[in-house]
Amino acid sequence: MTHKTLLAIDTCTELCSVALQVGEKIYSEAVDAPREHSQRLLPLVEKLVAEAGISLSNLDGIVYGRGPGSFTGIRICTSMAQGLALGQNLPVFGVSTLDSMAQQAADLGAEHIFCAIDARMNEVYWAEYTANDSVIVAVEKEKVSHPENVALPHKNAERFVACGTGIDTYPELLANVNNAHVDVTSKFPTAESMLKLGQSAWAEGKFTPVDDLAPVYVRDEVTWKKLPGRE
Repeated sequence: MTHKTLLAIDTCTELCSVALQVGEKIYSEAVDAPREHSQRLLPLVEKLVAEAGISLSNLDGIVYGRGPGSFTGIRICTSMAQGLALGQNLPVFGVSTLDSMAQQAADLGAEHIFCAIDARMNEVYWAEYTANDSVIVAVEKEKVSHPENVALPHKNAERFVACGTGIDTYPELLANVNNAHVDVTSKFPTAESMLKLGQSAWAEGKFTPVDDLAPVYVRDEVTWKKLPGRE
C-alpha cells in the first residue's frame, strides 16, 4: 500500500500526542500534560513537520482524535484539526480514542480487547473488539456506562486484553473476565496508532471535507457547541 502523507493529532485524554507519516517514515511525540494541551499541541506539530523536512502544504490529510474523552480535550483536538485542514484545504478523518487503544493492543498480538476510559462521574467510555492480523473490529458501538453495567460478550475468550484509564480506576471491571491481561502500554490513545487507522481509512475513501468534522462525546446529555464557522 502506498502511504499517504498524513498528520495525526490527539488531545482527548491526558496525553497530548502528534504523529506524522511521510512515506514509510513515522515521526511521533507525546507528552502527558493534561492541563497544557492547548499550549503544547501546535508546537509539537511544528516540530515534527520540521523534523520531516516538509511543510503543511505537503500533507494529504489530517487525522484527529474525535473522542470520547475529556470534553475540553476533544474541543482542543477538533478545533486544531479544523484550523489546520482549513488552512491547507485538506480532508479529515476522525478516529475513536477507543479504536486507537484497541489498535495498539492488536499490534501487540491481542485477539480480544476491552478498552475503557475513565469518564468521571462513576462512568467509563468503553468498547470491546476482536482482532485478526492486527485488524480491529468493534463488537458493538462504543458506550458510556456505570462500571457495574458493562457487559462483555466475549468475556470468557482466551487471550483477553484490557487497557485504558478506566481499568485503573475501576479494576472491578475485570472481575468476571476470564484470564484478563492488562496492557499498560496501551493505556492512552496515541496519534501514531491513529495514523495506521487513518491510512486504512484513506484507502477506503473515508476521509471527508473539513465541514464534516465533528467530535464524539458519547454522553447524550453533552451538547456540542459548533466550532467557529459551522453555526
